[in-house]
Amino acid sequence: MPTVIRSNALVPSPGGTILFEGGPHGANVSFFLVDNEPGAGPALHVHPYPETWIVREGRARFTVDGEVIEAGAGDIVVVEAETPHRFKNIGEDRLEIICIHPSNRVIQRDLETERPEV
Repeated sequence: MPTVIRSNALVPSPGGTILFEGGPHGANVSFFLVDNEPGAGPALHVHPYPETWIVREGRARFTVDGEVIEAGAGDIVVVEAETPHRFKNIGEDRLEIICIHPSNRVIQRDLETERPEV
């Protein structure tokens, strides 16, 4: 039996990001639908599984284990498990990214309390 989660059932954060965790729906995948304003992005963190990003719109600067990578609309970025990473919207418009977590819930360990400039 399929499960349909209606768009109004997932409430965005104040920053515009929607979180879907698959566990309650029988799915072994979770994701963030990111919709960040210029300059916004998460603090440096790690996951016990790989993470895949699909940049849908805008430009992002990723810092992955100290390496800086820029990506734009249509690009896909993958990071291995336990690799410190973060991203920041470096464009003038909103950044739309899908952040895919191959887990029935998001497991994240933050590595800093404040995010330094990327």
